[in-house]
Amino acid sequence: MPRPMFSYTKKILESVSFDPKLFSKELEKAIKVLLPYEIEQLIDWLHGFVTEKPELKDCLIYVEQ
Repeated sequence: MPRPMFSYTKKILESVSFDPKLFSKELEKAIKVLLPYEIEQLIDWLHGFVTEKPELKDCLIYVEQ
């Protein structure tokens, strides 16, 4: 089950990436439900994803604590 949850999280984040506020909200939810190693994978994925969408760069504060 962990892998499908991680894939689902990425899918949701990609679908709401048009709105930084909504993206931040979904990112916060994801951090609460993912396992620690999945959060590490999410952080790696996020760094690549926000490179293409600089308007989301501020959302990285939720994972860089």
